[in-house]
Amino acid sequence: MSFDLLIANGLVVDGTGTAPRRADVAVKDGRIAAVGELAGAEARERLDASGHIVTPGFVDLHTHFDGQISWDDELMPSSIHGTTTVVLGNCGVGFAPCRAADREALIALMEGVEDIPGSALAEGLQWNWETFPEYMSALDARPKTIDYAVQVPHDALRVFVMGERGVRGEAATPEDIAAMRAHLRESLVAGAAGFSTGRSDNHRSRTGAATPAAEANERELIGLAEAFAGVEHGILQAVSDFDMAQGPESFEREFDVLERMAAAAPGHVLSVSLNQRDQEPNQWRRILERAERANASGLAMRVLTAPRGIGVILGLEATFHPFIGFPSYKKLAHLPLSERVAAMRTPTFRTSLLGETSERIAGDGSSVPPIADWLLSQIDRVAFRFFRLGQSPNYEPTLADSLGARAKARGVHALEEILDAMLEDDGRALLYFPIYNYAEWNLENVRAMMTHPLALPGLSDSGAHVGTICDASFPSFLLSYWARDRATGRLPLERVVQMITSDTARYLGVTDRGELRPGLRADINVIDFERMRLYPPRMIADLPAGGKRLLQEVDGYHATFVAGERILADGKLTGRRPGRLVRLGSR
Repeated sequence: MSFDLLIANGLVVDGTGTAPRRADVAVKDGRIAAVGELAGAEARERLDASGHIVTPGFVDLHTHFDGQISWDDELMPSSIHGTTTVVLGNCGVGFAPCRAADREALIALMEGVEDIPGSALAEGLQWNWETFPEYMSALDARPKTIDYAVQVPHDALRVFVMGERGVRGEAATPEDIAAMRAHLRESLVAGAAGFSTGRSDNHRSRTGAATPAAEANERELIGLAEAFAGVEHGILQAVSDFDMAQGPESFEREFDVLERMAAAAPGHVLSVSLNQRDQEPNQWRRILERAERANASGLAMRVLTAPRGIGVILGLEATFHPFIGFPSYKKLAHLPLSERVAAMRTPTFRTSLLGETSERIAGDGSSVPPIADWLLSQIDRVAFRFFRLGQSPNYEPTLADSLGARAKARGVHALEEILDAMLEDDGRALLYFPIYNYAEWNLENVRAMMTHPLALPGLSDSGAHVGTICDASFPSFLLSYWARDRATGRLPLERVVQMITSDTARYLGVTDRGELRPGLRADINVIDFERMRLYPPRMIADLPAGGKRLLQEVDGYHATFVAGERILADGKLTGRRPGRLVRLGSR
């Protein structure tokens, strides 16, 4: 047999969790044709993978490309980090279904919740759809670099049916619920991957208003879950604070609601996000306990975890930094970066700034979550979780590395150390602030979360928080740090690959990818594992309307294939567009 492609001499890590082995991988007609000793085989194209690992393409369950995918076919940063399938429509936010009259409301919502410039969305979105199936068809009309699946977002669905009443968060009537259920079912039958809802107080629209579905009652959630009856595919996804500030009883009530939603869709899996939060540092253990009990009772629940701290990037070019609410800084915030830096380096400005306190930045008219004001009020303490990111990002720094510790060692106020760090590299320096998952200044709790039997890797938020987060690199970090670099507690390479390939693919419900096995799609990475290295994020201005976003590049990806076509060659996209919409239920 003559093959289209032969990847020879690689160390195959096939996604099943079995030990790596030397083998060749042959591709024919976009699918894996053979795996084994194929030295004498004929092939139109050969790729020598000596010294490299060969893995399935990665499947990212939690992205927010909902707007970007309308104008951007490349889907960076995910496409340069080995990811070949992404899932959109998380956290209940998105742009379909949508009537023309509600477009601005959904833009304001996405801008606030996911930190995507509203001007970029307004200019870039094509809006050649109204219903969710029309949205799917509109996206699928333009080939992309990688594959993608879409979930129906609760907020957009609610506004589509309820209009302004939905925006205001009014309780849905039985008629509203029936209409939402009908639209959701129509979308599932058309191939939507599932349904997502957001129940977090930290999610706010551009105006500071709560998201439309934030306080949806149990009757509404159950009514929507009933749309899955008789549909063989489909997942449910929820993000919740679990009423963190309201005490243990509120936690139990919120989890009860989510369990009843899951029970209304038997045979379908509900996932919830799992983080360690400073305000209640042991809540994650309680979430796992409840998830274990739910599964023991016959419900299917999983948790989505991150491989490092859930943090934000701070800096003068980023969306946020510690001085953003200070009166002296606000007077020059409109200036170009070079002029701001020059002014901030003068003794007069420093004296004035360091003698002030931050004004309120959250609340009415602001999308900034209330936690921001609380953090700024505790800056002396919070500074012990601020770190210089540097040219070789360290995502597990020690307490001694923190700006708070360095300020203490110098005998200066924490704000002075923060200011000096931000002004480095002519004001382009970035600070790393792990808000969640780093209460003990290490990743041991993250390891416990990731290795739990109910855990799935996720939460990259790729495509969102473009000025504050750059976590599309999660798969690259998981692979290089947890399977290679961490001094203790490393995970087996074969297990890490399995986590981000077959585990995520099977949860999503796609059976044609996630492993290197004959008959499956040829979504493949060829990686120089020993040379993998993450670069610090940098700000680029490539969004519509001149919008900026953070991009984090990586060394080590020699090749990435989607359906047998090479989309990446030595870290650079090739311009090929084999990616299409994954319609669930059709495979």
